[in-house]
Parts: sequence; structure tokens; C-alpha cells
Amino acid sequence: MPPSPFASLATLEQNFADGLGAMLVQHRGLGVFILVLANAAYDSALWARLSPALASRHAELAAGLTASLRRGDTLAEPDDDVMVFLKLNLIGFEHLGRMESRREGPWQVMFNPLRALRPPRSSGQCYDGLLRPFDPAGFHFNKPFLAKEVLWEGELAGKPARLLYNKFPFARLHGLLVPEPEKQTPQMLSPELHGWAWHLCAHAGVPGLCLGYNSTGAGASVNHLHFQSFVQADPLPVQDPRFAHNGGSAPYPLPCQRFTEPADAWIELDRLHAQNTPYNLLYGRNCMQLIARVPQDSDRLSADSRGYGWSEMAGAVTLFSREAYVGLSVEEFEAVLTNFAPRTG
Repeated sequence: MPPSPFASLATLEQNFADGLGAMLVQHRGLGVFILVLANAAYDSALWARLSPALASRHAELAAGLTASLRRGDTLAEPDDDVMVFLKLNLIGFEHLGRMESRREGPWQVMFNPLRALRPPRSSGQCYDGLLRPFDPAGFHFNKPFLAKEVLWEGELAGKPARLLYNKFPFARLHGLLVPEPEKQTPQMLSPELHGWAWHLCAHAGVPGLCLGYNSTGAGASVNHLHFQSFVQADPLPVQDPRFAHNGGSAPYPLPCQRFTEPADAWIELDRLHAQNTPYNLLYGRNCMQLIARVPQDSDRLSADSRGYGWSEMAGAVTLFSREAYVGLSVEEFEAVLTNFAPRTG
């Protein structure tokens, strides 16, 4: 049985990089190219290692796709991947932007133009409740074509689990962690899986390991129970001791609760489930931040913010244009977050 992917930071970093390199060699399709490109563009070390091979593969794929379209061939690649690659090709490989990051007051602001190409999937759907039945015909993490995107699979904290690369990452060593994938559980957290996520972060050998969670209606793009794993060297803004929910004096722009006991956190989660209130979670070592919020289709939200999930609620916003990245102010971002606060009374 393979050891935990989170046994140590060095192991996770090595496996993450080696897996991307191997995928690029072993698979020549658009989907793998897009995944490796987006992950390399997020990390300067990965870019230095993989960009020569990526440039060569981009030219090869562009020539092949152009020839197929001119012949009128039926394309074997998924429509989402074709559309993303066509956009990439219009931009030009040499002009592709890589991730940049800065702090604006307490907030983390990232410029990631490649993530703008990501298909919306169900994060753009209307909200009709936290529980939506699992759809075997829809997009989920058991699809055979996703097998090549698996970074690790085995038993983790007593449960079978699968760790996939995130095709459009917005965090360091960003993965999609699916517990008990064959059970086909919809994106509705249970006490058991809440405790599993808490235990995993508490006992991981990777310093700074966190799990993000988006409920349905709060940015979840796939209705198959999953967490988003990543490594945070410095605390995210929502974890900053300055904020009141962490014991400081500064107010957070929207209601946030911090829990240090999993049972106490579940009481609040159970209450939100009963009320059908969407929420975002951030699990860290022996603590969790919980933010209840309005649904993603609320008329209080702008078109640009309706896809916001745990990262933005945690104070780390990803922007897709340099103008927006350079121009975002503390006041502007805090005003956007305030719009997510659920009405009371």
C-alpha cells in the first residue's frame, strides 16, 4: 500500500513534480497539456523544469488541432479542453502569463490569467439547496479519463482516498482529495467525513497542510464529495491572529467562526445544513474556520464574484487581468466580501 501523500513536505513536492513530468511524457492529449501547463505556471520551479517541453508540446498540439479542424474531422478531445486550448493558442505560448502574488493590507491578491480559462461547471448553477443527488452521468472524479490525473491513491486515515491534480490551481501543491470515491457521495459533508478531514490535518507530516471545502451553492464545481488540499507556508488572511474570530481586535468583513474542537464545529455545520445555508470551510492543524454565506446566485453578488469559494472567503482572491490585479484596493475587496454575509433576522 502506498504511503500517505502527506507524510512529508519533501515527498509531496517530489511526487507532485515527478507526476506532472511523467504525465506530459506519457499522455499527449489536450487535457494533460492544460493541466501540466496551469500547474507549472503557478510555480516558478515547476516552470523552469517543464516549460521547454510544454512549449514543444503546445506547437505540436496546435498544428494537429488546426489540421483536424481544416479537414472537418470529428475531434476526440472533450469540448472543454478544445475551447481552453483554442484560447491558449490565440494568446500564444510565449505570451502566457504566470501567477503573481502580492499583499494588499491583510489580503492576498493573485494574478492568474490561465485560471480565467477554467470551465464553470456547477459553480455557475442556480442554488436550490445543499443536497443535490449524485449524477453518474455528470462530471465526477470516477470518470475513466481522469485516471491519468491521479497523483496518489490508497488508504488515508483509515479510508480509501484519491488525490488528483487540480487542473487550474490557485494554491501551492493544490490537489483534489476525494475520500471513498467509489461511494459516489454528493458534495454534502457528513459528521464522519468532517472528522476525517480534521484528523488528516491534525496528523499530517506536511507543515501548513490545509483542506478547503466549498458546499453546494458556495463555489463547489463538482457534485462529488471532495476537499481541496494545499500547503500554506504563511497563514491565509482568515487565519491571521489580528482578526476577532482568532482572538484579535480587527473585525473580519463577514461573519467567521473559528473552532478548535471537531464536535463543536459539527454542531454549527449541522445547523447550517438544517437551514440550507451555503458555507465555506478551511481546515488547518487542530482548527477550522467556517464562513456561512449567501448562495452563489444571489443578486447581491456581481458576475465576477459569483464563483468565489473558500479561497476568496479566506481572503485570497485570484484575478485574471493585470489591471484588476494592480488596481484592487483594501476597501474594494472588503466591500465585495461584505456582500457575502447572510441576512439575519
